[in-house]
Amino acid sequence: MKELIEYIAKALADDPSQVYVEEIVGSRQIVCQLQVAPQDMGRVIGKGGRVANAMRTLLRVAAVRKGKRVILEIG
Repeated sequence: MKELIEYIAKALADDPSQVYVEEIVGSRQIVCQLQVAPQDMGRVIGKGGRVANAMRTLLRVAAVRKGKRVILEIG
């Protein structure tokens, strides 16, 4: 999960070295916290949150295979 979000965020960001993803694994859910440079925040979230919602959808599909629930936090 972490690698998927990291790959997408680095492709979108102007400064890929500032992309950081932390994964907190629980018994039923996984929380992915995505950190990017302030100037890249708009690119990662997208117009109306479309890019962020697309990333959440991809995570949800990947999580179903593992039988878990995934939450993506962007900050």
